[in-house]
Amino acid sequence: MDPLTERLARCYSGVVHDVMRAMGLRDFTFPPELRPLFPDRRLAGPAFTIDGRVDPRADAHETLLAWTGLLSQAKAGHIWVSQPNDRVVAHMGELSAETLKNKGVLGCVADGFVRDVDFLIGMGFQTWSRGFTPRDIVGYWLPRAVQVDIRIGDVVVAPGDYLLGDRDGLLRIPQAIVADVIDQAEAAITTENKVRTAILAGVDPQQAYLKFGKF
Repeated sequence: MDPLTERLARCYSGVVHDVMRAMGLRDFTFPPELRPLFPDRRLAGPAFTIDGRVDPRADAHETLLAWTGLLSQAKAGHIWVSQPNDRVVAHMGELSAETLKNKGVLGCVADGFVRDVDFLIGMGFQTWSRGFTPRDIVGYWLPRAVQVDIRIGDVVVAPGDYLLGDRDGLLRIPQAIVADVIDQAEAAITTENKVRTAILAGVDPQQAYLKFGKF
């Protein structure tokens, strides 16, 4: 696994958020309506991005050919991040997730719905979505582009940007600064551990803040 992915996965969203806020960054927190199938499992890694569109005139063969071709392009060690521009059909399901998992894809973020949830849970494929529906893409939806900038809520995700998700939510870290963000997050976690130890020892919280500069 990519060393940056491994290090990022040991951080948590709250501390990474605070680091990026202190750096003056904005619009890097995904909508809270996006939720994971496994809240207790962190998802971290670079983004493989997908943009799509609704086309109710497309025939079944066309949509399935395009979808399977899309799956073929997915990159190992990346997170599938999709802006389907749709809130009607499911944009991940059992066979697709099996394909991606076998290719080494780390998980999925879909700004829309997914299906076959029992199967996704059974195979342990971490999937973030806005909800579930049994309806699929056949004859309704087509991919438009891969590895392009996409927008989810206020967050613009470029190919290769890093994502970190845990029970609190999901963040985007720009690829160009991810190493610096991780360095600072790791340092902040060390400081937080000192603050925690002080609080548990009975130190006044304001005094702990003044001493360590963090709370």
